Amino acid sequence: MANTAGKLLVAENGPRIAVFDATGWDTHAQEGGATGQLAQRLEGLDAVLDTLVSALQPAWKRSVIVVATEFGRTVALNGTRGTDHGTGTCALVLGGAVNGGRVIADWPGLNARALYEGRDLKPTTDLRAVFKGVLQQHYDISTRVLDDVVFPSSAGAAPIPDLLRA
Repeated sequence: MANTAGKLLVAENGPRIAVFDATGWDTHAQEGGATGQLAQRLEGLDAVLDTLVSALQPAWKRSVIVVATEFGRTVALNGTRGTDHGTGTCALVLGGAVNGGRVIADWPGLNARALYEGRDLKPTTDLRAVFKGVLQQHYDISTRVLDDVVFPSSAGAAPIPDLLRA
């Protein structure tokens, strides 16, 4: 899948955007550490990304990959040594076009007072701001179009600047 998508993306008249949907992340029990089911899923994600990066090599310097999830996980383990659905999450932005080597965050901390609703990592960045930053800088899409068409009624989530190299 990733190899085929990469080959299509580098083709002269191929698509410029691909979306992958990876299921099986809704773990709640026995997530484990370095050898648990969460680690296994992360190893699978690593393999997909490695394959995609290899396939994109002819166009790597112009490439942007965003890895995001629709939900976060709770901070504390539940009774089955897993985590439940949470609010705060992260996104990874990688690729040859990325102005990388940094973490962009407003880290709230993990102490009890900093947790959202007493159980979750507090969300501090709207994921739409990440996608808007990439789309604006990579495809020169105006803020108005991003706010009104791509992500309707999202003017409060400003595009994150400087995600990509100039």
